[in-house]
Amino acid sequence: MNAMNPGNPLHDHRRLGRELDLFDTDPLMGAGLPYWLPDGAVVRHVLEEYVRETERAAGYRHVYSPVLGKRELYEISGHWDHYSDDMFPPMRLGGGEGDGEEVVLRPSLCPHHALIYRSRSHSYRELPLRFAELGGMYRSELSGVLGGLTRVRSIQLNDAHIFCTPEQAVAEARAALALIRRAYDDLGIRAARYRLSLPGDSGKYVADPALWRRATALLEEVLDGSGDGIEYESVDGEAAFYGPKIDVQITDPAGRESTLSTVQIDFHQPERFDLHYIGPDGRKHRPVMVHRSIIGSVERAVAHLIEAHGGAFPVWLAPVQLVVLPVAEEQEERARDLVRRAEARGIRAELSGPGHGTLGARVRAARLVPYQAVIGEREADADSAAVRLRDGRRPGAVPVGELLERIGARAGDRGAELWAAA
Repeated sequence: MNAMNPGNPLHDHRRLGRELDLFDTDPLMGAGLPYWLPDGAVVRHVLEEYVRETERAAGYRHVYSPVLGKRELYEISGHWDHYSDDMFPPMRLGGGEGDGEEVVLRPSLCPHHALIYRSRSHSYRELPLRFAELGGMYRSELSGVLGGLTRVRSIQLNDAHIFCTPEQAVAEARAALALIRRAYDDLGIRAARYRLSLPGDSGKYVADPALWRRATALLEEVLDGSGDGIEYESVDGEAAFYGPKIDVQITDPAGRESTLSTVQIDFHQPERFDLHYIGPDGRKHRPVMVHRSIIGSVERAVAHLIEAHGGAFPVWLAPVQLVVLPVAEEQEERARDLVRRAEARGIRAELSGPGHGTLGARVRAARLVPYQAVIGEREADADSAAVRLRDGRRPGAVPVGELLERIGARAGDRGAELWAAA
């Protein structure tokens, strides 16, 4: 990938996201609650489908779960005792004061997935069982830390939970880490560093020293035995309240570091929800719960992709892959026909006609689109287009059929060159 320099302040996703009509905010919706414009929705959709496809190929099964849960659910999981400062207050259902149940906007998907696992009996032969979901969750972030897509209150999380035997936990966590690294290669994301996040001295962590020692030892085994030479550092005070985790860190244009992806080994919630499987001895055994997120929140992932590529997304991820520019009104019908033919091949194409300004202005406005096809009188007569590439190259006039063949071959290929010799 030709990822652009993420250290360039001009690549701030908040500026580019608005300039490119990807997302925006409105005070009536509220702080930390961005909405997605059509082009941004395309990027998000393509990214989400990539994640689902990657997970399916790795043996994950997708589920859906509600964004609400009874307060009791989070009391059982431990979120209410250890994480309530980051949760929205409960809502009472069903009538006046004192009536009905209290429900909460979920701050995490793991309690729901634990219940999904618990809803059926499981044999050791079924394990590992991998549940994945692109699901909504909500965090009551302070107004002062909100910004663009990187810190929001409504989060679409790429989450998964693997229920496995203790003997399978290291291999599953290691495979999850490999999945993250492969996704980074496909997306053009560079990890700044790997961090083993451990508990600190505060009271926000589950008080079970044996649990922490056991989970930490397994994550150290994952990192030390990965075979990829992963360098990492251990940091106190950054663990989840229920267990240690591997955090994959990224940096923004200002050099600020944040966590994008995680892998966690959890002995706490299987115990709290009384999860079990039937072992080869016919008895109940406690599974291990491996939490993992390939790209973390969709919002933060898109923010980083905007910055990493300076808005010039790889062809497969670009909201518009081909813009067609008729020189004059006389060529507009030819241009519309090219757009229709491109769309029929699954290419995301748009028309930018003379009504949108001079040809030069339209070319500049489409500077981040991978392919520009200019149609003048000569090209219209020859059923061709003068091709301009985003990187500045101009292959010249190309027959429309050949152009669509070339772009179509690259539109969904994550490793394709922008333009190669025929």
